[in-house]
Amino acid sequence: MRAVLPGECNMERVTLRIPKQQIEEVEQMVETGEFPNRSEAIRSAVREMINEQQADGRESPTKHTWAKV
Repeated sequence: MRAVLPGECNMERVTLRIPKQQIEEVEQMVETGEFPNRSEAIRSAVREMINEQQADGRESPTKHTWAKV
């Protein structure tokens, strides 16, 4: 069993499909140093989405804003 690194606790691995154009934009943010890696960029986006929902007083979304791709 390996040691848990700082910031790694309670992390769960997920597999997702992202349109090529969007992942290329994420990779560009990594290349320019905005994020250390793709995982952190995606975690940041998820945190921002959750924070926006909580600020709107919506613990669970009543309106979905996803797009079919």
